[in-house]
Parts: sequence; structure tokens; C-alpha cells
Amino acid sequence: MRIKMKITALAISILVISGCSNANSQPDEEIDHSMMNDEEMDHSMMDMDDNMMEGHMSHDEVVSLNDSTGENELNIPSELERDDEEGIVYTVRAQEGKTELFDGIETTTYGYNGAFLGPMLRLEKGETVKIRTINELDENTTFHWHGLEVAAEADGGPHDVIKSGEEKIIEFEVGQEAATLWFHPHPEGKTSEQVYNGLAGLIYIEDENGKSLGLPSDYGINDIPLIFQDKTFDDEKQLNYSAAMNDDGTIGETLLINGTLNPKLTVNKEKVRLRLLNGSNARNFTFKLNTGDSFVQVATDGGFLNEPVTLNEVTLTPSERAEIIVDFSQLNTENDLALINEDGSILLPFEVSDQDGVVSEIPEKMNNFSLTEEEMNLPVTKEIELFGMMDQVTINGKKFDPERIDFTQQQGVTEVWEIYNKPDMMGGMIHPFHIHGTQFKIISRDGVEPPENERGWKDSISIKPDERVKIAIQFKHKGVYMFHCHILEHEDNGMMGQIKVE
Repeated sequence: MRIKMKITALAISILVISGCSNANSQPDEEIDHSMMNDEEMDHSMMDMDDNMMEGHMSHDEVVSLNDSTGENELNIPSELERDDEEGIVYTVRAQEGKTELFDGIETTTYGYNGAFLGPMLRLEKGETVKIRTINELDENTTFHWHGLEVAAEADGGPHDVIKSGEEKIIEFEVGQEAATLWFHPHPEGKTSEQVYNGLAGLIYIEDENGKSLGLPSDYGINDIPLIFQDKTFDDEKQLNYSAAMNDDGTIGETLLINGTLNPKLTVNKEKVRLRLLNGSNARNFTFKLNTGDSFVQVATDGGFLNEPVTLNEVTLTPSERAEIIVDFSQLNTENDLALINEDGSILLPFEVSDQDGVVSEIPEKMNNFSLTEEEMNLPVTKEIELFGMMDQVTINGKKFDPERIDFTQQQGVTEVWEIYNKPDMMGGMIHPFHIHGTQFKIISRDGVEPPENERGWKDSISIKPDERVKIAIQFKHKGVYMFHCHILEHEDNGMMGQIKVE
């Protein structure tokens, strides 16, 4: 009881201090948090229980994933067929269902147009798209198109609630270049649970440049989507989110890829394009080959890199994507071959057939992405401070308020934002930062230009404790958009703000 009273008192003091700060500041002005943060996060003055302590520290010593046994062939999400009715291009339904993840056992799951996860939606640059979204769940949801540059009314943020049994039609023109995007729910306070239960699907945008590159593009054969999600199942093999939930980000020991338990991927002796999506609630992945061989990254969140980048590993925080190409015709397949995590956990074993595949080349030039001198020299106009842990997370000292606009920006005008991850007394943790409705450019990390494989369009970015990242950002459409930490529990706990594009 004494501990709970102290925690309650701390929460009240934070609210009081935050309220004073809010009353004396303007949305676009920098906020002085020095007094608040000293009082708010002085953990030496707090009696925190073991669960709170373990919740935060679990991200410093993350539980390892169970190795994939490779006994199940990887499921490839189906490509959603286009409608031929009233100009509707796609119909997407949020549903509840039963999925046999474990032999002979049905697990209750959520999915789009099916029991678990969702199909792939293929869009073409320049086309006008109408999507009918239908909520067949027994609770409210939204349909957020992560990475898609659309007007705010079509973005599917927490304001765009679709009640159980209701539907909404959105319409937009696809104006951005070829990329791998995704869609998932975004209801206030419920995003983490709904994604955890299975609501996630893929979007492929295609354009003429992408088609001309000659990269592997045979869907499900040498162009493979990989949605990585970690879960914890209870004794009944159910996704009991309330039991597994951690306020600092829910992390599990069981990996599902495309909803497949213990997956393997059978490939031919050819170059294979792997579209990696970290679709987990909170876990970071560092992907590498168990042989130590290199691979080539060709795309970031929002499009192709200018040139292919050779890597031995790539790290993705929640919601980040990367397209990599592995040349299985050049690898030694006599020994076991697998995609592994940083700690050596076997994520995806590969089985290489004796069959030769398509001969393809990776072009030296893929895109004309550029960061101009003008953009690099623009002054910082928006300062974002990410801070806190568990349910005490804030942006610029504030929790999300749907009635508050934190920033404004003019449509079509490029500004520079600086995002700072302020460490707490325990050192802090990585925050993946996502901005809705746009793709941005990374100018620098702690004053140094970003690594080669981040020199492309991004909508989510990993920010380490005490790191400052500058980005150049422009919004092509008007409306109110979210920006937030993509550790989904942090988002649900209020680590989110709003920008109004006018």
C-alpha cells in the first residue's frame, strides 16, 4: 500500500507540473523540462516495485527468442483481389477468427479478410484508389496506412474510429514511389492489443522505376514479405494480452513470421528479395546470416536507396522496414543456412533447392533520392523530446491529448525537426519514432550524416538514449497527423502528439 501511495503521489505531482508547463507554453515553443525531469524521474527518491523495475530492465536484457525448428513452410500472405464494384478497389475487413498455430489447437486471433494478419495490397503510383474498410470486430478500431502519404482524413489515426459493425470508404491518389508499407489499427489506448492479436497487413507500391530495375519480383518465389512478431502464449496456447502485457513494451519468447510458428523458407539458387518488416510491439531485431555472409540492402521504409549497400547485418526497430537481397546461388548450402538475430537465435532457416532460379542483376543506380544543401542548412523549427518509461512516458513533457495541437506546419513546406531521446536515471531505452502521413529524410545523427543504408525515405526512425536526430520533413496533404513512439505500449500510454498541417 505504501508503494502504491507513493506512485500515486508521483503521478499527481507529474500532472500538476505538466499542467503548469502547458499553461505557460505555446505548441511550437521549446519547453524547459529541467525542473520537471529532475523531480519526475529521480528514481533514487522512488520506491518502485519489482515489476516496474523488471519491466524497464527487460529491454536491456531482452528474453531470447526460441529457435525456429524449421518444421513449417513459411506462409506467404495472399495478394488481395481487386473489387469490381462501384469503383471500389479493395475491401478490407477487420475480423476475429481461429488460427491453428499449434497442431490441433485453435488460437483466437484477429485478422484482415481472414483469421490472422492480412493480405498484401498492391498499389500503383498515379492511380486513384478507393478502399472500403469494415469493422467486424466486437470493439472499435481504425485502419492506419503506415507510411502512406494521404490526407489526414484517410490516414486512420485515433480520430478515425470505426465502430463495431460500421464501415468507411476512403479515397486517395497514390503519389509516392515504389515502397513496402503496411497497415494496422490505431485506436487510442488499444493499438498494442489489436496488433498483438494479429491486425497487420502489407502494402506494395509499384512504379515504372521499380519495374525497370530488374530486381527479383516474383511474389512468393523470389520476392518474399517477412512480418516478424514475437508473442507469448499462455498454457492454453492463447494470445492472452492482458497477462503478457508490459507497460514498457510487450516482448515474447515465441517468434511468428507471417503468422507461421517454427517457419522455414524454401528458395531456389538465385537472388531472393526479402522485404523485412518489424511488426512487433516492442522487440528490436538485428538480422544477419548465420554463416556471416553479406547481403545487399536496396530499400528503406519509403523507397529505393540510390545505390545498393552491402551489409553483414541490419537492425530494425518496431515498424521499420528494409528490403534486402540474398544471393543463394553464391552461398555454401552444404551446412545449415538461416537468418538469425543478434544473439544467435534462429529466426528463419533456409532450404535451398537444387533448382536454378532467375538470373538477375542488382543495378548500381536505383533512385535519385537527394538531401539538398538548402535542406541541410535549414534551422531547426520543431524540437521533440522523448522521455520516460512504462506509463510515465511523454513527448515534450506531455501525454497525448486529442484536443491539443502540439505543432503546426504549412503544407508543402520543408522544415527541420530535431528529435532528442532524453535518458532517465536508469539510462533510458531506444525509442522508434514514427510520423504519420509523410516520408522524411535523415539529415544527421548527433551531427554526423546517417549511415549509407539510411540515406533514403523513412517514416520511422530508431533513436538511442541521449541521441539527437535531425530530419527534413514535408507534408503533401492537410489535416491533423500523429507522431509517436512505435513501442505500441508507449503509444497507448500517451507517448504521442499531433501536428496540424495547414
